[in-house]
Amino acid sequence: MVNIGYHLARMQGQITRNIYTKLIQRISSYSINQSRKIDITIYSFSCERDLPEQVASIRSFIRNIGIPERFVVISDGSYSDSSCKLLRRIHPCVDVIPFTKLLRPDLPQCVTNYIQIHPMGKKLATLMSISVKGATIYTDSDILFFPGGVDLINLIKVHETSCYYLPDCSASLDERLIYDECEKSQPVNAGFLLFQHELDWNFAIERLDKLQDNPIYFTEQTTVHLTIHHNHGKPFCPEKYILNVEDQFVYPDKFASSEIAIRHYVNDVRHKFWMNIGL
Repeated sequence: MVNIGYHLARMQGQITRNIYTKLIQRISSYSINQSRKIDITIYSFSCERDLPEQVASIRSFIRNIGIPERFVVISDGSYSDSSCKLLRRIHPCVDVIPFTKLLRPDLPQCVTNYIQIHPMGKKLATLMSISVKGATIYTDSDILFFPGGVDLINLIKVHETSCYYLPDCSASLDERLIYDECEKSQPVNAGFLLFQHELDWNFAIERLDKLQDNPIYFTEQTTVHLTIHHNHGKPFCPEKYILNVEDQFVYPDKFASSEIAIRHYVNDVRHKFWMNIGL
């Protein structure tokens, strides 16, 4: 039997994204009704293909949470000059830089090699190179922010020394880097992280350096997973910071509401991203 709700949701998502993309020049210039300023810096790593999602994600943060000190989009190198200008036009806090400008000069050789082998190597290098001076968020472009995200302001105000991570709904890991079964517990999703200080990456990088074969897609997330737990990271509340694909095959977005902080619309539910974009 054909799942009408699922296919209708996917069709609606594609149509809405196409319309958004056609109007994106105009949308990027719409003013955002927000005056609350937040002492936080946000980084997001993305590419030209993800421009519509990146625009919608930035606008949702400013609209629902507040105006950060900086919202830095790190380009993988594919963003055109016109797209960079479009992103900066969203709000004065937004900037775009190529990932090569951000990279630390002392990255381990295994990470430099990963950059050459797989696109996710660029993201790992980006995460390792982010300069943490006060509260700092890393967010993927396929994340939308909701009014419940003001909770982030409270986390920042208490000056929590721990880093916070988005709990994953499954253990999407490169098991070549896992040395003990217990290390698979409490899987970290590398799409949304809150830092209050620089992380010690050495524990995970030592394993990456010993990897005999080439790193793969989930090597990056596994390196982050090991690093966050080695640094005693804490999970965000999974009822407010959502990564869940249980509603993949039904029409509605069962998790989006004004009460949640974020939803990470990973590939299985990416079409639902476009049900909640606002402008």
